[in-house]
Amino acid sequence: MKRAATLSALVCLLAVTAAAPASPDAARRPDRHQGTLLDSVPKKGVLKVCTTGDYAPFTKLDPTDGTYSGVDIEMARDLAKSLDARPKFVATTWANLTKDVAAGRCAIGVGGVSITLPRARQVYFSEPTREDGKTPIVRCADKGKFGAGTLKDIDKPGTTVVVNPGGTNEQFTRAHIKQATIKPHPENTTIFQEIVDGRADVMMTDASETLYQSKIHPELCSLHPEKPFTFSEKAYATPRGDDEFKAYVDQFVHLATHDGTYAKYEAEWMK
Repeated sequence: MKRAATLSALVCLLAVTAAAPASPDAARRPDRHQGTLLDSVPKKGVLKVCTTGDYAPFTKLDPTDGTYSGVDIEMARDLAKSLDARPKFVATTWANLTKDVAAGRCAIGVGGVSITLPRARQVYFSEPTREDGKTPIVRCADKGKFGAGTLKDIDKPGTTVVVNPGGTNEQFTRAHIKQATIKPHPENTTIFQEIVDGRADVMMTDASETLYQSKIHPELCSLHPEKPFTFSEKAYATPRGDDEFKAYVDQFVHLATHDGTYAKYEAEWMK
């Protein structure tokens, strides 16, 4: 009799527990295998890649045929292949790149994207692909005018520093240039021609970009790219919350930066 009463009480307890609503935390806790891009990208066969197309050597859009090229474009193609998918490049702007990734317009954002804390509030960042930092680029004929290429050597009356508005280049320039003239130029793809043609003397941008531009413009020389003024890292942006996809991209980047793949793509553009 006592045993029957105990069993009856246990059955009632289980019924009450089953009927009770789940805790708010449990309701918010998704199945970790639901909704990850690590599963959906291979299933659909498409990896959507957001990129600006205006920042060689990492991403460059050919306006004649609409094709993309660059270090990070090649990496994106390799990533897609590793996921049994094809890359689909989605045009974006620097102002919207991380917003587009966060909103799900693409699975990943690439193209020389620097890690910043404001951006990291919107997206996950992968393991870094490279270190970088701001450094000057000038006409080779004028290298002697700038000595060691310090900010003091550059920030003098009579020097014109060209900037592309709205990004970290302008932020750095306006924070450190007080005596030289700052000249905004809105078109990233033609800004270095301003220096070549003598309408500006200096631009301060990422060392990686100065190495590429000095390769395609022999008239231009990068000053101390191995010792930039600042420290930054470049990486790929992925959606917040998808830990499994981020872990996969981290592993992909780690392997590519240690087996010579990434270095090979950089060498094709910068050396």
